[in-house]
Amino acid sequence: MPDMGSVQIPGPFHWSGVNAMAFSWVISATLLAILVVYLLGARRFGRLKGSPWSIRRTISFVAGLVVVFAATQSVVGVYDMTLFTANMIQHLALIMVAAGFFAMGAPLELATTTLPGPPGRAINRVVSSTLGEVIGHPIFGFAAYAFFIPATHLTSIFNLMLQHMWVHRLEQIGFLAIGYLFWRPVVAIEPSRHRLAPGLRLVYLALAVPVDTFTGLALVMSGHVPFGAYAQMHRTWGSSILSDIKTGGAVMWIGGDFLMLLAMIPIAFVWMRDEESKTEELDARLDAEREAAESSELQETESLDTG
Repeated sequence: MPDMGSVQIPGPFHWSGVNAMAFSWVISATLLAILVVYLLGARRFGRLKGSPWSIRRTISFVAGLVVVFAATQSVVGVYDMTLFTANMIQHLALIMVAAGFFAMGAPLELATTTLPGPPGRAINRVVSSTLGEVIGHPIFGFAAYAFFIPATHLTSIFNLMLQHMWVHRLEQIGFLAIGYLFWRPVVAIEPSRHRLAPGLRLVYLALAVPVDTFTGLALVMSGHVPFGAYAQMHRTWGSSILSDIKTGGAVMWIGGDFLMLLAMIPIAFVWMRDEESKTEELDARLDAEREAAESSELQETESLDTG
């Protein structure tokens, strides 16, 4: 494989090679270690609380790890630094899918509940601090998402990612961390002082849609190659660099908007159930007040008759 600094350029992509792997012992060991720690925490939670940790949360967290593995070590990971389209697929998988699953796995709640000794006290101090409150606020998660998406796709940060593997890895971690902060108030599983009502969660997601749309359209409408590091690779196969960037922009635009819309569907159902519940409570209260009024009138009538 030709080498551009620390970046290895793979051979031409063929659909027959979709089972190609970019296996990394470091990433695999890290994901396995995270899984073991999470499962140990879930087990400790059951002993401490007397009730088991939610199996749905565990399944969600494991699903997030699986998505991370697939996004970084499958054929997507093979071409993530060579094809812009593959890079966009990876980014959407990390920030929109894996991070969402992690938010549903409630790892912060598990950590603050089960981590023993100094680590547990430290993370609880951070979470309950002013800084922790700011970072955990929905506005912070939204703002971080709205900044990070265009910054990593429309600025020179992308060139740095192409030139240095360690920047690429930090970027992947950033997508997961910021994605978790973004999705945490949407799934609304972990305890929070700033819990959003279902209707506000829909507004929150709707306001985020233009972020992907703007970023994707900016790439689709680009009249030149915005990332010079691609030219230094001297890739001799596949579509032109500009065509690849435009395709990747379409993936960001259409794929991001589709995933956001998909996430709105269950939130909309939760909102409808919440409104129905409020309506039923209001009807029950009005019925009780009406019955009380009728009973009071009946007692007054009987009192007058008796008098």
